[in-house]
Amino acid sequence: MKKHVMMVLGLILVLSACAPNFNKEEEVKTEDVDSNTTETAIIPNYKISDDYYKVVVPFKASEARGLVVNNLNTRYDIAEFETGLMRIAQNAYDPEQYFFQEGQYLDSSLITNWLGRKSSKNAKGLNPAGEENGKEPIYLAHILEHDYLVKTDDNSLKLGGISIGLAMNSVYSYVEKGAAKELKIDRTKLEKEGKKIAIEVVKRIREVEGLEKVPIIISLFEQKESSSVVPGNFISYAKVAGDSKSIGDWEEINEKYILFPSSDTQYKSEADAFSYFKQDIENYFPNFNGVVGRAFYVNDEMQNLSIEIPIQFYGEAEALGFTQFVAGKVMEHFPPNNTSSVQVSITSVYGPEALIVRDVDAEEPFIHIYQ
Repeated sequence: MKKHVMMVLGLILVLSACAPNFNKEEEVKTEDVDSNTTETAIIPNYKISDDYYKVVVPFKASEARGLVVNNLNTRYDIAEFETGLMRIAQNAYDPEQYFFQEGQYLDSSLITNWLGRKSSKNAKGLNPAGEENGKEPIYLAHILEHDYLVKTDDNSLKLGGISIGLAMNSVYSYVEKGAAKELKIDRTKLEKEGKKIAIEVVKRIREVEGLEKVPIIISLFEQKESSSVVPGNFISYAKVAGDSKSIGDWEEINEKYILFPSSDTQYKSEADAFSYFKQDIENYFPNFNGVVGRAFYVNDEMQNLSIEIPIQFYGEAEALGFTQFVAGKVMEHFPPNNTSSVQVSITSVYGPEALIVRDVDAEEPFIHIYQ
């Protein structure tokens, strides 16, 4: 049996941007949103890195828990929408001063109503009222709330700000005369509609008890079609001051995921390196061609490359030898630099076999063999 706990611990220790930060565990007081009662909470003594928020325990699940799985197209979009929203929050809420909590104010019923089409039965619907010729798109796919808490002088936690993500459809699927159809939504149109919806969302948030005067950061996420094997990406965000009901200037976000192998000439250097790496793997196993990479770019500079190698082994020694070979090829084709990291996951029908990580500037790779 694979030791999944070891996998999680390995990822936590390796992928952090710096050494773990151990502090004294701290008890604080926090208010329960539903009952308006004061509870005891704990600020953990462990923080993965300066790039992550501490999560207050006991963990409080979102009031709209589970909706994201139903409303987004792929598991890749779900993961990126949630983790990317935390990343964008750092533009407003310093991880050294704020603590993360899942959204406690926008519940499932409210969000479901907002996501619907506007109609006589649902005046709160944020999507277009009717289907013109059966093709009027549903632009807004999901709304995600994250809360950020701050510590007060009396050793309590209070809401210091919220982050709202609006997931927008890049493709609208519908049925016409019994046939499934898809309508691609232009990026310019998508962003225009998203910003219009954001204005209304902020107005409504100010009407929610407890959110009348908290800072808001709101962002737009473009999700991919259901067949995509890479996630969508955030395209813009804006800040709203605690004493404001209106959105100011929007900041553009230049992020994207690229699937390797790729023929996109804009990323030729990394694509070529991946092709040579893939070629070496296929030479090791001549009948194998399943190497896939997903690269994450910010401002057209690669930040991370995640490679998956699913393969069949017939013994532990074979798996060990192959892992050592791959680790060498990682360092050969993706030498250390100060901008990007590389992770390689080797799996078989039995589950994960090995993890190889070349972190930013690392002269040696981290290798973990699952027992």
